[in-house]
Amino acid sequence: MKSDIEIAQSAALRPIGEIAARAGIDEKYLECYGRYKAKVDLSLLKDSPRPDGKLILVTAITPTPAGEGKTTTTVGLADGLRRIGKNVVAALREPSLGPVFGVKGGAAGGGYAQVVPMEDINLHFTGDFHAIGAANNLLAAMLDNHIHQGNALNIDPRRITWRRCVDMNDRQLRSVIDGLGGRSNGVPREDGYDITVASEVMAVLCLATSLSDLKERLGRIVVGYTYGGRPVTAGQLKAAGAMTALLKDALKPNLVQTLEGTPAFVHGGPFANIAHGCNSVMATRMALKLGDYVVTEAGFGADLGAEKFLDIKCRAAGLRPDAVVVVATIRALKMHGGVAKDALSEENLPALQAGLPNLLRHVRNMQEVYGLPVVVAVNRFPTDTEDEVALLKAECEALGVHAVLSDVWARGGEGGVELAEAVVSLCGQEHDFRFSYALDDPLEQKIEKIVTRVYRGAGVAFTGEAQKQIRALRRHHFDGLPVCMAKTQYSFSDDPTLLGAPEGFTVTVRNVRVSAGAGFIVALTGEIMTMPGLPKVPAAENIDVDENGVIHGLF
Repeated sequence: MKSDIEIAQSAALRPIGEIAARAGIDEKYLECYGRYKAKVDLSLLKDSPRPDGKLILVTAITPTPAGEGKTTTTVGLADGLRRIGKNVVAALREPSLGPVFGVKGGAAGGGYAQVVPMEDINLHFTGDFHAIGAANNLLAAMLDNHIHQGNALNIDPRRITWRRCVDMNDRQLRSVIDGLGGRSNGVPREDGYDITVASEVMAVLCLATSLSDLKERLGRIVVGYTYGGRPVTAGQLKAAGAMTALLKDALKPNLVQTLEGTPAFVHGGPFANIAHGCNSVMATRMALKLGDYVVTEAGFGADLGAEKFLDIKCRAAGLRPDAVVVVATIRALKMHGGVAKDALSEENLPALQAGLPNLLRHVRNMQEVYGLPVVVAVNRFPTDTEDEVALLKAECEALGVHAVLSDVWARGGEGGVELAEAVVSLCGQEHDFRFSYALDDPLEQKIEKIVTRVYRGAGVAFTGEAQKQIRALRRHHFDGLPVCMAKTQYSFSDDPTLLGAPEGFTVTVRNVRVSAGAGFIVALTGEIMTMPGLPKVPAAENIDVDENGVIHGLF
């Protein structure tokens, strides 16, 4: 059996100009990066007279080590829609180098449902992440330089919140002391690094609606506080213009293709816990102007990724989804039902029955909380038995939701035709899309509504420190922003060991902070890692390049 990278390398890619033409992009908007990838100029959005297409969100059950296949399903669904004659464009996130060299390997789909060139997308691509890191670190340098040069803004070095970043898993950089070596080398202080995808600059780039909006958002970033407790912004440091100069090309969406030649934008990749976990607004808007159907995804399970896509991204950009696909695997549901990973290949109907409430809760949330039509995509594995498939389908049908087998990993678009037909049918339904909370709700109430309505928890407990921070945010008029919940992706609750569909739990909010540039409040419910470490055996150990420059072992 071929690996994902071998499948991708054996594919006959079409020149990117041909893919652009297929998407209706005139070559005057195209900025090529080699033969198979390009950026698309933002002026296309202003020039296009086409009405927006239908927006389809792909999300998933609560993640497990068994895997769900959300990106693979997204790509295969796009190819399936094209196979039934639909004009379709996919919109995906860019992978981070940290996970590529760490645990996950590549992140461009899998099997015969991939976006290509897979190696480029997983490595340096068009340099967007490097530009984001440079802009982040320019701001950090200007901040420390301001303090060194006299500190006219009266910044308290103990209350600096802005950290440097690098796009690599490196636990050694989580906590550092810098500015050592005497007065000429800066002011000594405790500091640390985040991985680039955790930088607020990444979230800002992905939520910006224009170049001017990007600059305004960058200027609003809070980097720390004065001795008197007032927030200090990148605008006050006069850094926003230079940061925008570094990011002006990174803001342009990247055009690539699937293995079957379906146009795909791969652009941006913010963390799905401390940020909103979606590709850029610019890429989604551009895809909607080009395709009659747009397939996009959000990170982690629907309680994190879909909630933030709907409550943050759609609200900020004025987007309105037409259908939701919830991806599940029988293997993962059996793990939610208590089966160990090494026993998932055996038929186990009681465990599947016990794990199904996780899927059904995500489905009900999309229907009842957000008012959206849903289809379940069962990402099929060879070990799934007919009885297991029948049980899953019957439980979904009892909830009034169609469950469709998806075989896109093995068969590409052909294996996604049934799902594509189901999605087209959903897109024709009337629905009443709504948010899970109102912006003018008190900040504590927004958090409580997410916990009780989306997680289905009993309530929220705010630590004393969180209550103090909420009062400060209200004092500085930040409390009208939407909320970005930072919690474990492995459970509806804030306890990663509570699998399935737990009930009666209380979520503890430990800290609350503002991402003023991105335009949301981050509520932290536990220890959220913003600089991952490499595992005992990093994926990087298996990656190599032969004498012809061909990469092996990437995924």
